[in-house]
Amino acid sequence: MSSSAPRRGLRGRRGECEALDRLVASAKAGQSQVLVLRGEAGVGKSALVEYLVGSAKGYQILRAAGVESEMELAFAGLHQLCGPKMGQLDRLPGPQRDALAIAFGLSAGSAPDRFLVGLAVLSLLAEAAEEQPLLCVVDDAQWLDRVSAQTLAFVARRLLAERVAVVFAARASPLGQGDDQLLGLPELVIRGLRDDDARALLDSVVPGRLDERVRDRIVAETRGNPLALLELPRGLTVAELAGGFGRPDARPLASQIEQSFLRRIGSLPGATQRLLLAAAAEPVGDVSLLRRVAERLDIGADAAAVAQAAGLIEFGTPVRFRHPLVRSAAYRAADPGERQDVHRALAEATDPASDPDRRAWHRAHAAVEPDEAVAGELERSADRAQARGGIAAAAAFLKRATELTPDPAIRGARAVAAAQATFEAGAPDAALELLAAAEMGPLDELRRGRLARLRAQIVFARRRGGDALPLLLDAAGRLERVDDGQAREAYLEAVGAAIFAGRLNGRGGVRQVAEAARAAPRGPRPPRPADVLLDGLATWFAEGYVEGAPLLKRALRAFRRDAGRNGDDIMRWLWLTWLVAADMWDDETWHELTTHAVRTAREAGALNFLPLALTYRASVHVHAGEFDVASALIEESDAITEATRNSPLGYSSLLLVAWRGEDAQAAALIQANARDAASWGEGRAIGLGAYLIAVLNNGLGQYQAALASAERACEHEDLGVYGFALVELVEAAARCDVPEAAEAALRQIEERAGAGGTDWALGVLARSRALLSEGRAADVLYREAIEHLKRSRIAVHLARTHLVYGEWLRRENRRLDAREQLRTAYEMLHRFGAHAFAERARRELLATGESVRQRAVELRQDLTAQEAQIARLAADGKTNSEIGAELFISPRTVEWHLGKVFTKLDVNSRNKLRRVLAGA
Repeated sequence: MSSSAPRRGLRGRRGECEALDRLVASAKAGQSQVLVLRGEAGVGKSALVEYLVGSAKGYQILRAAGVESEMELAFAGLHQLCGPKMGQLDRLPGPQRDALAIAFGLSAGSAPDRFLVGLAVLSLLAEAAEEQPLLCVVDDAQWLDRVSAQTLAFVARRLLAERVAVVFAARASPLGQGDDQLLGLPELVIRGLRDDDARALLDSVVPGRLDERVRDRIVAETRGNPLALLELPRGLTVAELAGGFGRPDARPLASQIEQSFLRRIGSLPGATQRLLLAAAAEPVGDVSLLRRVAERLDIGADAAAVAQAAGLIEFGTPVRFRHPLVRSAAYRAADPGERQDVHRALAEATDPASDPDRRAWHRAHAAVEPDEAVAGELERSADRAQARGGIAAAAAFLKRATELTPDPAIRGARAVAAAQATFEAGAPDAALELLAAAEMGPLDELRRGRLARLRAQIVFARRRGGDALPLLLDAAGRLERVDDGQAREAYLEAVGAAIFAGRLNGRGGVRQVAEAARAAPRGPRPPRPADVLLDGLATWFAEGYVEGAPLLKRALRAFRRDAGRNGDDIMRWLWLTWLVAADMWDDETWHELTTHAVRTAREAGALNFLPLALTYRASVHVHAGEFDVASALIEESDAITEATRNSPLGYSSLLLVAWRGEDAQAAALIQANARDAASWGEGRAIGLGAYLIAVLNNGLGQYQAALASAERACEHEDLGVYGFALVELVEAAARCDVPEAAEAALRQIEERAGAGGTDWALGVLARSRALLSEGRAADVLYREAIEHLKRSRIAVHLARTHLVYGEWLRRENRRLDAREQLRTAYEMLHRFGAHAFAERARRELLATGESVRQRAVELRQDLTAQEAQIARLAADGKTNSEIGAELFISPRTVEWHLGKVFTKLDVNSRNKLRRVLAGA
């Protein structure tokens, strides 16, 4: 043994074993640990996993292994891992318990969001770890089914203070592969052995002496890969060994190792080869099932003994190959006919009642020609997978069903369904391929319309700009002839695409789409909220803001009315209703829709939608002056997008940066974000970025820069931006003494505020008029603005109104009155965290002769955003379990955060915490 070897004979792995020992110790102490062992096939990951399991004294061990042939079966890997703990399912909160039971096929119900399943798994592991530390080991993680990989990666990213360690062993990810769910988790790269250890290992398996130069060449060619060093010399003659393992153009090392296994398998009796093939095709490792298959294939009992004696497989419970490359070699060694025979036998031996999906999958692999019975069975498997939330598995079943469908019309319909599922599973390229195949067959008008709409949706998801517009309009036109409801939805999506394309689609782009939408069929009666929204937007963009406003108000009322009972509609159309409410200055609708959206997403565990809802909700809190709450929601949104590996949503964080006004790089950050969004077609981001920079510069008192940005924002009537930018333009132009620009903007505000009619709208209108007025008229307008804004939720504009009123009073030499307004503005803005505007107020106060005392350190400077959020929820009376369910963390992690909160705030109970927060 090498001097560098640790205990139990893992040659050359001292550093790796010490890292695993530290992981075991840290998790036992209550610091959750996650690690991905990365390396090529045969480099020793599985050996290190066995070392880890042996080292985890006092731990519960849960194990799973990815199997290449199971990659299409939803939750297969997760079921392996969690199966031993399913007896504790009743300890979970109801929604989590139901989600996991549906996912595993234990009960029926609506398909659960996969991240609610993830939260259930997180809670299950955390609950188990309360009794005893828990080690979860997942070998060959690169072959996990997609939804299991997504779920376990989510769990790994949410662990913090549980006595849980999760270790994955996975092949090195190919350069540029974006679908590896484990990317970003802590990694330990497993490399080949050092030369001295590799030489010693090679000497242990090669009979006789090797020439030093030959040994060095073999070590160099294997790059110290232990499995290669152990396996490649087997079966080679001394003469073959003398030349090394291969030519300079040799295949990759994994292929060479597999070739070695192929040679060994090829030397075995035919019956043993067929048994290895059956074991390779049967992913579960069910030894009783394998015995039934062996009987059907007339394989004698001695075949198993021969395979075990060859060191290739163990027929225990479960059946285990020595290495995954043995499994792939056994399958690859057989010809197609032999594989089909084995899959047919496996299908016949599988119980259709207890495992219908694996039976269907084996029947599909046994099919030699199109077969409607098999295709229908696969379609039913897809339905079951979709009902459990396994959309990727449903897509795979439907794709194979399409291939096996003999009737061209039915094949086309299944191809469209497969494309829809594939797109929803996050594989747009594969979805487009399926759509191309579907187009080649006979489709009825409805399916051709659905196909066209799906293609447009894929294009819009990739590039949120004008590219999708003609495709959506074409789809809407096709659907008009067969389904009015779907046609109107496609037109609404087209209007949305035109809105996001903004100025990049040309000045008349959105109007053209609106005209086409106005010619759409009337749709269902009574009209759905989405129908009214379409009519309102089409009227607005075709005829004008004032003409469209009544319909849009009606649409917003309809969405608010249905919000409590139709969460799907809220989630589906929030991206448009939120923008419309913003343009109507409707803060109550903002509040209600985002409240319902966040609640619905939390209750459903819809983590694909929740970050968007949190982002919009955070914006509501920014305008309410609740910057700390907004910051906590933004942090939660970012944490979820990181855990789910979705694209981050930057709008609310940039809005907060602009209103805070303390980041020297704020303008550059906003501009960079706008450029990035514009580069993939989102022209609306250009106007949005210019508006945010106008807010920033007005806060800093840099009015010329603010005017330039506001004018750029107003070059195009971007939904949810234009009205806000007009308000910034009036203030900047008034300060720069550019009355023409200010008055033109004011006329636009007057039109829009009159149509909107909310206190927010009337408040900013009165303030804008006041900025351009003098004497008593200005005084009355400022007071009118304050009264309106006091009745709204828009505290930031109320504070700014006190500020500009105070500035005007000081210029009028009414110092005492000015101090009152400026003091109010300063206290509000300082409390919000609007530092630039607060500094403006402070400078004005100093100019009136009043000294401004230094305020106490705010609570937000003591606590992180997540700590502050957890503290507020705890103070509201929520339990650790309830807080954990709301924030998608475990109760133990909540407890850990609360311990830090109590220490920082010097409290020792929730009652005292409530009092401290109330005082802050």
